[in-house]
Amino acid sequence: MSLALILLAAGKGTRMESDLPKVLHRLAQAPLLWHALRAGQALEPARSVVVAGHGAAEVEASATDFAPEAQVVIQEEQLGTAHAVAQAKPALDGFEGDALVLYGDTPFITEATLEAMREARAKHDVVVLGFEAADPGRYGRLVTQGDALERIVEFKDASEAQRAITLCNSGVVAADAATLMALVDAVGNDNAAGEYYLTDIVEIARSRGLSAGVVRCDEAETLGINSRAELRAAEAAFQTRKRAELLDEGVLMTAPETVFFAWDTYIGRDAEIEPNVVFGPGVTVETGARIRAFSHLEGCHVSRGAIVGPYARLRPGAELAEEVHVGNFVEVKNAYLAEGVKANHLTYIGDADIGERTNIGAGTITCNYDGFFKHRTTIGKNAFIGSDTMLVAPVTVGDGAMTGSGSVVTEDVPAGALALGRTKQVTKPGFATRLRDMLKAKKAAQQTAKGE
Repeated sequence: MSLALILLAAGKGTRMESDLPKVLHRLAQAPLLWHALRAGQALEPARSVVVAGHGAAEVEASATDFAPEAQVVIQEEQLGTAHAVAQAKPALDGFEGDALVLYGDTPFITEATLEAMREARAKHDVVVLGFEAADPGRYGRLVTQGDALERIVEFKDASEAQRAITLCNSGVVAADAATLMALVDAVGNDNAAGEYYLTDIVEIARSRGLSAGVVRCDEAETLGINSRAELRAAEAAFQTRKRAELLDEGVLMTAPETVFFAWDTYIGRDAEIEPNVVFGPGVTVETGARIRAFSHLEGCHVSRGAIVGPYARLRPGAELAEEVHVGNFVEVKNAYLAEGVKANHLTYIGDADIGERTNIGAGTITCNYDGFFKHRTTIGKNAFIGSDTMLVAPVTVGDGAMTGSGSVVTEDVPAGALALGRTKQVTKPGFATRLRDMLKAKKAAQQTAKGE
């Protein structure tokens, strides 16, 4: 059956104490919104609708950046969750299938849980996601009778017996799209807050002879983010789970508590990650690669047997083939390093293509930017770039060519050639001694004049 995703992302997030919309705060280096969208997108929805409100333009830009097919609708006034869902109705015009309601500030719900909700729809007209809370606190309670959900009771309206219930409401709901909208249309706002609560649809559904049921998940999946402290706790939870997952999958980490991953980091088995490594978004590290201590990687691909660091930085577009060595204080950006390339010290490689088994000497820089445009450097295979070479792009160094240390290369170097681009050295015997004596005398005179 076709599925429509409705993701509620209109809240301001007052407790975040931020001008940024709550759902755009970052967890594992991606907006909270993206985590929720990724969970829903795993079910391959036919339509995705994001309900924005506070900071709608920013939310829309972020949502469509991750899911270009998503439709963004605006909740002009935040009048409750049922009111938010109702804003999606025009976007679902003509749609036939189920609708699933998710929340942009709830990042940890898994694909398996959402699949279980989809399967439960075969038995119930309305399916609600619940969890057994260690401390139910002020969560809404799910009142059940056997397998059936009778109603959702808000804490403030619950009796003592109902407050003793530990099965709590996550807010996530699945139902036939037309049925969901009909139920939402029937929700009133006769409550202290004057808001339209999505939780009311269960009782309305029961009154219409429809069935409601519960799918249970682990409490950790339902963690919502409402404050900086909760965001910090969520980050810690994500990192702990990711480290454990990678260790279980055969990744070697000697100090995993010092390694930080992004939401989409992929590390192959038998890769080694040394202490104090940070992964930004978009990183793939293949089997058997080694990332040494204090390195930072983002938007890059590291192939089998490659070594990165220590103290290296791989920026977006860095592509390292097998057995490449990128050493200490080397930065690579938007560049392809072919098999066996070595750049072991103090080097910047940006906007470049480096051929197989080429050696890049210490202090080499590809001078790629003229103040207006980026230009590319191409170096062939088996070349040797001497230490402290400045390669002024656009420039090409051919296969097997060499550059002398300290050269500034501004013209193409043919295959097999040696390029020397430095001024002639001038040596003046004894001049350093005379200069030193002159400067010492000048300094002594200044000190005498000051009475030191």
